[in-house]
Amino acid sequence: MSGRPRVSVIIPHYRDLGGLDLCLRALARQTYPADDFEIIVADNNSPEGEAAVAEVIAGRARLTIVREKGAGPARNGGVALARGEILAFTDSDCVPEAEWLAQGLSALSAYDFIGGRVTVLVADPAQMSGAEAFERVFAFDFKTYITKKGFTGAGNLFCSRAVFDQVGGFRVGVSEDVEWSQRARSKGLRLGYAPRAIVGHPARRNWDELWGKWRRVNAETYGLYRERRAGDLKWFARSLALPLSAVLHTPRVFASDQLSTGGQRLAAVATLFKLRFWRLGDALRLMRQRAG
Repeated sequence: MSGRPRVSVIIPHYRDLGGLDLCLRALARQTYPADDFEIIVADNNSPEGEAAVAEVIAGRARLTIVREKGAGPARNGGVALARGEILAFTDSDCVPEAEWLAQGLSALSAYDFIGGRVTVLVADPAQMSGAEAFERVFAFDFKTYITKKGFTGAGNLFCSRAVFDQVGGFRVGVSEDVEWSQRARSKGLRLGYAPRAIVGHPARRNWDELWGKWRRVNAETYGLYRERRAGDLKWFARSLALPLSAVLHTPRVFASDQLSTGGQRLAAVATLFKLRFWRLGDALRLMRQRAG
């Protein structure tokens, strides 16, 4: 017995075999001893088939197939097989740094659950698209999520198995990591930020990828608002403020050290305004769809 806690790394996956391979390669380079953690890939019934996923895994992880759609059910399916006393969640398109597990476990000793830092990866920092430049400034701000908004994303989340069992599984149809964090905090569990537990996540490269992300996020966030008192009214007010928020957030683009040229900053600002106005229109569409 090493005396170190046994860790189960849970990775939901859906038709991203290349990303899954990179994620597993990164986990093989962890400084945390390999004998003290297991990896579980919870495939969400990818159309490529179980054999194709198993071929990419190539013995580096245990595989389970979860047929209920959604990252939340996939994570729950991974947890159902987990043998570790600590659960470490990441996503198949994430690339954990070598100290990720060691730093996450160190930070977890002071809290009930923690989220780490997520860096935004681009293929060529000198030649970024508007979507990439926007994401370098605004995407995956886990420090703000955790310290100001009270939730952590499930792409970089650590908790004990006992805490997970106390809180219950991830839901589907809502922003599952936000809702899970809120449920945990409502039970008095303490959330902490672990800036040295780092995973990288590729930036969305173009408008279609950015649009796809925010169409899903809008729908899931609206699902949470609908469960609140006067939720539709609050959602409407929040949505109307989106264009103004673009104005207020523009200085953040010009102050960011994640961009190096004036062209990148202008491209990021253009994407910021385009996305916020699109989100306003989509938010109103969701309300009309529900009313109709």
